[in-house]
Amino acid sequence: MKVLFIGDVVGGPGRRGLAATMPGLRERFAPDLTVVNGENSAGGMGITEKTASAPFDAGADVITTGNHVYRHREAYGFLDRSDRVVRPANYPYANPGRGYTVVEAAGRRVGVINLSGAIGLTVARSPFTEVDSILEKIECDFSIVDFHAEVTSEKVAMGWHLDGRVAAVLGTHTHVPTADARVLPRGTAFISDVGMTGSRTSVLGVKPELILEQLITQMPVRFETAEEDVWVMGAAVEVNDGGLADAIEQVMVPAPTS
Repeated sequence: MKVLFIGDVVGGPGRRGLAATMPGLRERFAPDLTVVNGENSAGGMGITEKTASAPFDAGADVITTGNHVYRHREAYGFLDRSDRVVRPANYPYANPGRGYTVVEAAGRRVGVINLSGAIGLTVARSPFTEVDSILEKIECDFSIVDFHAEVTSEKVAMGWHLDGRVAAVLGTHTHVPTADARVLPRGTAFISDVGMTGSRTSVLGVKPELILEQLITQMPVRFETAEEDVWVMGAAVEVNDGGLADAIEQVMVPAPTS
């Protein structure tokens, strides 16, 4: 079966770009399961029930998140109610939401696990021991992992840690696509970061002049989401009957402008 994974959707431009691009992606990849990282879908930071509806309407089966998941308090109840939106599993257990889910696709039960890196981000438990614990109890035919992490070394290490145990480890959070997509020796598809779905005329989705002002002046600046030259980025993974990957293809396409 085929899994399509879309990287961090940034604000309204990312939501609209995803909606416009998904018909072509469905035709090109014919995915059985589509997973979208939506943690920046609300104004470029966080997620709400309203902004989550856009990826779902575009064809997402599951939405993953990351370190901005709790930015909007109004989302807390939604995170508890929805079994198709997940937040990092290695956050405190009492926090709103769930760290993984299992969905049906093409007659198979697929686990979708969300983890946060521990380097440079705040977590309650190591992502390595947390994913080990989840894999011991999750009931599914195979799993894919969204590893929302800051540094490439931790992401690469997670790929090796899970090689042969999950179908894919797909990195998110940095918004910059990396050139290391491959299937590891034991059958796990890996990429350090799939990139973002948002404006490439930006700094990680934010208007460049605002980021430059902050970096140069070292003063607080209110960020605004950039809107020009929106691209959709992600990865497509072919999963075999054994629950491991046969191939991974990077996705980087400009969103239609009309």
